Amino acid sequence: MILAAAFAGFVTSAGLIIAIGAQNAFVLRQGLQRKHIGVVIAASSLGDIVLIACGIAGVGVLVREWPALMQVLRFGGAAFLGVYGLKAAFRAWQGAGNLASARSGLAGRRQALLASLAFTFLNPHAYLDTMVLLGGLSTRYLGVGQWAFGLGACAASIVWFSTLGYGSRWLRPVFANPKAWRVLDAVIAVFMLALCLLLLVQPLA
Repeated sequence: MILAAAFAGFVTSAGLIIAIGAQNAFVLRQGLQRKHIGVVIAASSLGDIVLIACGIAGVGVLVREWPALMQVLRFGGAAFLGVYGLKAAFRAWQGAGNLASARSGLAGRRQALLASLAFTFLNPHAYLDTMVLLGGLSTRYLGVGQWAFGLGACAASIVWFSTLGYGSRWLRPVFANPKAWRVLDAVIAVFMLALCLLLLVQPLA
């Protein structure tokens, strides 16, 4: 029963995380450039783990009953995605993307950490997916089984972000061509700006 619950949590969480998203695009780009990817993976996974744990503990009920919080996250997330999308568009226009390793300064590491956390905690859909949906599904299991479901969900997050971040090195030969970077940044820009507009015009369920 416990293994079945953990497997169900893993599969459900993986289905939610693997879907194309702003955070995945960010992790992929960082992985290709090898820019503080360990920090990015750790922060992205930890953010999911915190939200999943809150959902299992029943905090998701507060999210559903506090619409004002979701609206704050909605507009904050839209602003963040809009700025990030415009930066990606500028890189695509200027051809500024490349495979050069980032300088190992503290500012670069801090920036990567804050961006990773922002992609999680400023995304209202992350709360709905983890705290509300996964938290709700976990109630199908009793006692230890509920937390086994949560552990499986957390494991899916760790496995996915690690695979995406470190596995992106296999794409580095493709992105040795500067034109490939311009295409990637253009796609990221369109995607981020589209998500920004969706958050602005589409009310959260």
